[in-house]
Amino acid sequence: MNERVLMIEQADPVLFNGVNNLNIQLIKALYPKLKIVARGNVIKALGEANELDAFESAIRALERYCLDYNILNEETIRDIVRGRTPLEVRTENLIVHGMNGKPILARTKNQQLLVKAYGENDLIFAIGPAGSGKTYTAIALAVRALKNREVKKIILCRPAVEAGEKLGFLPGDMKEKIDPYLQPLYDALEDMIPPAKLKDYMENKVIQIAPLAFMRGRTLSDAVIILDEAQNTTTQQIKMFLTRLGMNAKMIVTGDITQIDLPYNVTSGLIQSMHVLKNIKGIATITFDKEDIVRHKLVQRIVDAYEVFQAEKKQAMSEKKQEAQ
Repeated sequence: MNERVLMIEQADPVLFNGVNNLNIQLIKALYPKLKIVARGNVIKALGEANELDAFESAIRALERYCLDYNILNEETIRDIVRGRTPLEVRTENLIVHGMNGKPILARTKNQQLLVKAYGENDLIFAIGPAGSGKTYTAIALAVRALKNREVKKIILCRPAVEAGEKLGFLPGDMKEKIDPYLQPLYDALEDMIPPAKLKDYMENKVIQIAPLAFMRGRTLSDAVIILDEAQNTTTQQIKMFLTRLGMNAKMIVTGDITQIDLPYNVTSGLIQSMHVLKNIKGIATITFDKEDIVRHKLVQRIVDAYEVFQAEKKQAMSEKKQEAQ
């Protein structure tokens, strides 16, 4: 009798094993000639060498499927063990599969342009209104790159600029003060990566989420780096961030230039950097608009209302200025 010890290192062991270990029980039933014991992410099998080879091949195929689709069910297990190709959900503009196999799609024209630009450039500016999916699409691209082993880590950051609130008045230590600013990034990750796997990635710093100030002095290689809410960076901050780009790395900078929370007399680094870098090869800019908004239908109406308000305000100021002359 031979023994084979396999580690489930890529996929989430909780998803792989199934509720109450139902997936493991099915695998055991499909390999009656082997004695199989599974605990956590370790699977031990005893049996003849040729049976163990087939078993290991199937386990690796199941692990890869679980990693790619974030789901593993009875039908898929039977197909893979029997050497059949599992039925894949063929969805146009698919980026990655999220929790429970949910397809994360590039749903609008500009989201699709962002996906295309990511494949052709190392630095992309994604600019547009709230709810247009620019950050969510960027994080999906980063998760896909990590799953495909194109990069070793994902680095997500935001400037900790208050939108009407003061950081010092928030309770807790520095991490607890900063976490509310980073919550949208956590939310997107939780949509795409199983909880146990996400926790493992965070603890091992495969996925790093930090405020912009923590980027100083670093060289970020073998990574997808995303700067969110970049309209709230100063000119010095965004220059510092952009020059962190290392080898085999891609950078996506997202922001909404209509929602700048900087002091009135401070220039947005995002606006300046887009102007300075507009003609450099390897840098792309994708401009999202209200047609890309994929949140609640009211969000698009809110954006429309504010656009009308700003236009009327600008017109009134222009007329008042003319009257004064």
